[in-house]
Amino acid sequence: MTFDLTNKRVYVAGHRGMVGSAVVRRLGTEGCEVITAGRDVVDLKRQTEVEAFMADAKPDAIVMAAAKVGGILANDTYPADFLYENLIIEANITQAAFENGVSKMLFLGSSCIYPKMAEQPITEDALLTGPLEPTNEWYAIAKIAGIKLAQAYRKQHGCDFISAMPTNLYGPGDNFDLSSSHVLPALIRKAHHAKLNGDKTITVWGTGTPRREFLHADDCVDALVFLLKTYSGYEHVNVGSGEDVTILELTELICEAVGFDGEIVHDFSKPDGTPRKLMSADRLRGMGWAPRIGLRDGIAETYDWFLANQERWQ
Repeated sequence: MTFDLTNKRVYVAGHRGMVGSAVVRRLGTEGCEVITAGRDVVDLKRQTEVEAFMADAKPDAIVMAAAKVGGILANDTYPADFLYENLIIEANITQAAFENGVSKMLFLGSSCIYPKMAEQPITEDALLTGPLEPTNEWYAIAKIAGIKLAQAYRKQHGCDFISAMPTNLYGPGDNFDLSSSHVLPALIRKAHHAKLNGDKTITVWGTGTPRREFLHADDCVDALVFLLKTYSGYEHVNVGSGEDVTILELTELICEAVGFDGEIVHDFSKPDGTPRKLMSADRLRGMGWAPRIGLRDGIAETYDWFLANQERWQ
């Protein structure tokens, strides 16, 4: 262990999101004090507010899960928002962490940082070796900058700042707003309403052939806490399941969990995005960590959570 969390003050930036809330739950078993702050306390886009909050909170460690996130449609529609807001949030937190002597910080990235046509499975050294997927390159560029910020502060100032790159995440607390959600929660909501309406079909974007990797949020945060405690290195680390499915296979699993037995049809006017995106899990596996929640069970749990909280999106 390189960093003992016992009795440490750990600030979770973005604690209300799916990943951030899961981090807070997971840290509850580590004997540390978890610090959170909503937008009414600190606007992470305002440098002076972040600096004042950090000086007052005095965290020993930070998990930077705060970000503006969304699916293909949202990324393609609001490129300036995705680039600016993510750049400014990560820059403000990183600088304030340095100024206040934070002992450990973990920056949370995204698998979209890798080139669109990267060799599969994608190893960490594929970063910056080719063009990005155009539909979400703005978000990807901001996340790449976050990795480089952590590396730069480690190189120049000796800060123990690390980065983890999760694959596509899902689970309780996900976003089911069809205008901004990712593919898995969007399909859960579509299948649910198709079942309620007695529809004979459900429509998926594109051909259904792109392959995607999915990891339950609880598995992800378990890996993040593992890295926070045991990893101190310059390079970022992939966090994934090591397995992928086609969008069509994913839709079939979701329809099974929801209980929708209609036909799956395709909207070929919509983009597929990257043909395949499977990250190599070798580095993290080599450190001794592996996921425990299978995709079928994870989807069923996520659907149950959606049923209990669906009024949020009505």
